[in-house]
Amino acid sequence: MPPTFVLVHGAFANSFSFAPLQAELALLGHRSAAVDLPGHGFEATYPAAYQAPQDPAGLATTPGRIKGVTLVDNAARVIEVLERAKEHGPVILVGHSRGGATLTAVGNARPDLIDRIVYVSAWAPVDLDVGDYYAEPEMASVDAGALAGALAADPAALGLLRCNFRTADPGVLASFKEAFLADGTDDEFFTFLNTFQPDENLDVGTPADRARAETWGTIPKTYVRLTEDTSIPPAMQDRMIREGDALTPDNPYDVHSLASSHLMWLVRPRPAAELLAGLASGEAPAEA
Repeated sequence: MPPTFVLVHGAFANSFSFAPLQAELALLGHRSAAVDLPGHGFEATYPAAYQAPQDPAGLATTPGRIKGVTLVDNAARVIEVLERAKEHGPVILVGHSRGGATLTAVGNARPDLIDRIVYVSAWAPVDLDVGDYYAEPEMASVDAGALAGALAADPAALGLLRCNFRTADPGVLASFKEAFLADGTDDEFFTFLNTFQPDENLDVGTPADRARAETWGTIPKTYVRLTEDTSIPPAMQDRMIREGDALTPDNPYDVHSLASSHLMWLVRPRPAAELLAGLASGEAPAEA
């Protein structure tokens, strides 16, 4: 029986960003289900102050539904989807970017529901918490101010991260494009930017949420490197692969690479869909 792909998005994203990839997977004969983590998709908050003309003061103070959402909540949402999908056969769990932290938490809790776990330039914490990796040498090339330039509220005061992705500031927009879709056209960049939601939760996990050999480590695992990613650079992706392999040397990552920025694999998804289809059929050879 062919597997179902369960797709988990990253920060400020939602299930909508997977629509082109799901179309390609369907054309290759594969089922998929894209998850909206709590506070995402139609559960998101879009304040009236976010509309045009914008009201910066209102945007900075309007409460958001994602306040208080935790990594535990994210994992519970994905587990619920996996339980339903597993009724129909094998499941391949795929996560991108910050969604990788959720994948790891789910793998720690319910490895029985996952037939393969796939990280696509995603956080796969082993030796450090996700937040602590940002201080490591592999992240030195990342523009730390790219997101800060769009912050629309004090995270401590509002209890969440709120960004103004509808900013017209040319410097902020240029930083975003370089960080997320430098290999795309301006139209592709603005289209994807308009799928982002303004709010994200503050919880990226603790040491208890790092990969555990006795649970997560028993699942067949794949890491898809994005070679042009400047948001999670290849050096950091490779470090997480090494750490995962050291944790479970008898079950190392199956590693593949796509020539893609952080988001291009979702904008022009056919190569990614073909790679995932190959994993489902066992016909995607790992890199040497």
